Amino acid sequence: MDILAKRLYALRKSKNLRQIDVAEALGIALITYQRYEADEREPNAPTVVAMADLFGVTTDYLLGRE
Repeated sequence: MDILAKRLYALRKSKNLRQIDVAEALGIALITYQRYEADEREPNAPTVVAMADLFGVTTDYLLGRE
């Protein structure tokens, strides 16, 4: 999901976070988060919810369903 990868990157940068910061906050491995941002892997539903909570956005926004 290209839109998810782009939005994760933009949200992370807007909050001045490193990839490791996000991975730790989500309780996932750094490489897993890096693959989400690189659009090499898609997160499961609970992880998408956790990402939305972390960044203060809706899951619909993350998934491109505005």
